[in-house]
Amino acid sequence: MTSVAGKPRNILDEIREKARAKKRRVVLPEGLEPRTVQAAKLIVDANLAQVVILGEIDKVNKLAKDNGLDSGKVSIIDPANAEQLPAFIDTFMEIRKKKGITRQEAETAMKQPLYFGAMMVQKDMADGSVAGAVNTTGDVLRAAIQVIGLAPGINTVSGAFMMTVPQYRGQINKIFMYADGAVVPNPDAEQLASIAVATARTHKNLTGEEPRVAMLSFSTKGSAKHPDVDKVLAALEIIKKNHPDLKVDGELQVDAAIVPDIAARKCPGSAIAGDANVMIFPDLDAGNIAYKITQRLANATATGPIIQGLAKPANDLSRGCSAEDIRDVVAIAMLMKG
Repeated sequence: MTSVAGKPRNILDEIREKARAKKRRVVLPEGLEPRTVQAAKLIVDANLAQVVILGEIDKVNKLAKDNGLDSGKVSIIDPANAEQLPAFIDTFMEIRKKKGITRQEAETAMKQPLYFGAMMVQKDMADGSVAGAVNTTGDVLRAAIQVIGLAPGINTVSGAFMMTVPQYRGQINKIFMYADGAVVPNPDAEQLASIAVATARTHKNLTGEEPRVAMLSFSTKGSAKHPDVDKVLAALEIIKKNHPDLKVDGELQVDAAIVPDIAARKCPGSAIAGDANVMIFPDLDAGNIAYKITQRLANATATGPIIQGLAKPANDLSRGCSAEDIRDVVAIAMLMKG
């Protein structure tokens, strides 16, 4: 696929442009990390989103000055002393009341930037949060799940990778979405169905393309019998029952999913006709291995993991990320709201 001007498609440029048009607001909980402040400057300079930085105000202001960020162009909030804190504590106690949380425990949680940022998203004071340059994935997801919760009809958080393949079947910079490549080691059928639906939404939100979902396996349409194949078929039935308009097929081997002439032989009449753009792997082993093989052997660009399945956006980062990486994940997060 090429752009109108005839240049190869750059999906991240497209995502940044779409984010700019949305005029949304992001919260960055790791405000005492220099890369966060550097990213905030990139975001503000590019007009990608309004920015809220969390952290001790004096320390954030110093980092801003050291990194050339005009602190007047962002909002800076110290969770421990924020005027919103009492209301946030009340809301968190209500959310977690079945867990028997005490007010002291709720206060301790809400003074933590990850939880405070998630609550800003929960209350629509921000359109998404982005963290993980300092915190672990587990910490980022725990705060998001406890405060924001899962999207309706979704029963698990998962991680998608947007794969940009330089050349594929005559197309330049072909986009595929792979999942799950980051979170759920061995999903059951219901979780696999949720991963597929969430990934289809992610693909639509980020690329604008209609998702065509392949439920992948080592078998194509009954060519092998095994409990692992049964799981994929059970997930497919759940999807078809709950999302009848979604273009999805399975169980499929990869070649049947993406090569039309092979699809014509192995699965004639397939809903995706060998032209899948969303690839759902049966477990984390397969998904993680596949994205890395595609990245290394096809010289593809892997963007992610893109955290999906939450009711509202909260994205994770690699702890080795750059300021530019944070900027791009922020742009993605601004589109995950739909």
